Amino acid sequence: MKKLYRGSCHCGAVRFEAELDLAETSKCNCSICTETRFWKAVIGTSSFRLQRGEDALSVYQFGGHNIRHFFCSRCGMKPFGRGYHEAIGDFVAVNIACLDDATDEELASARVIYQDGRHNRWESPPAETRYL
Repeated sequence: MKKLYRGSCHCGAVRFEAELDLAETSKCNCSICTETRFWKAVIGTSSFRLQRGEDALSVYQFGGHNIRHFFCSRCGMKPFGRGYHEAIGDFVAVNIACLDDATDEELASARVIYQDGRHNRWESPPAETRYL
């Protein structure tokens, strides 16, 4: 069930609201998600509102430049990314760890789908997921 959450980076310079369903989260084994331990919920752009901190954001892109990974230039947190995928259109990938008002119980019961991003097999889990 979708719920409105508020989130921020570690220092609070970047703040956002996102309407998302914690029953639809994912982790993948691509290089950036693995190295940053990015746990995400992918939502449409209309379900995301950046409330403040656009001036504090830095962007990083690599590979095919399909996703813009946003980081707070002050504290280094990655609160979200933006991208486009043919199957879903424009999207925002919200960092679940940056949700300020998600309860421990909500996080513990969140459904996680694992994706093999390292091999571009997003619809399949990798052979090993325990480290994600």
